[in-house]
Amino acid sequence: MPEPISIIIVEDDEAVREGLRLLINGSEGYHCHAACPSAEEALKVFPDFMPDVVLMDINLPGMNGIECVICIKNAWPSIQVMMLTVFDNTDEIFKSLTAGATGYMLKKTPPAKLLEAIAELVNGGSPMSGEIARKVVQTFARPAIHPLPESNLTAREEEILSYLSKGFLYKEIAAELFISIETVRTHIRKIYQKLQVRTRTEALLRCMKT
Repeated sequence: MPEPISIIIVEDDEAVREGLRLLINGSEGYHCHAACPSAEEALKVFPDFMPDVVLMDINLPGMNGIECVICIKNAWPSIQVMMLTVFDNTDEIFKSLTAGATGYMLKKTPPAKLLEAIAELVNGGSPMSGEIARKVVQTFARPAIHPLPESNLTAREEEILSYLSKGFLYKEIAAELFISIETVRTHIRKIYQKLQVRTRTEALLRCMKT
């Protein structure tokens, strides 16, 4: 049996924090090592519980979530951080991504989709709620994705890149194209290699025409 995905939650709302903890520990393949009400408390437990993923709220008492992401990525670059917040404004999104977050999901995300997004993050993806992905694209005022001429993307890879720009999860892309999730992952790895990027956000920005 593969090791479960290890997770630390940073969330000041006790009801939300406990709900996330119960969801994660009640789902096969996931384990919550710690659920912390503040960034300061989370940073104290990291040396003892080095997680695969951190679910990070933004509006926290004391140090906010974005500041905490910077601390985490400076000290432990391999840890993946997913923002899990009610904030869907452009400023917070880009501050989070610039700080080093590799995922951005809204708290209204259904539990099953949140678990899928966590798994996607661990597997090299950069999951975002659909609304967030659209805001990323709209902020740059680019009406369409245009792969660079030198990228040599195949027609299928361009199709998958288009779905990524709309915020689709790997499972959703697989369903739309009638292919396996592993095939989607293989295509996305090739897209990233050809575009010389590491995340969904970087791939979309790389393909924006001026």
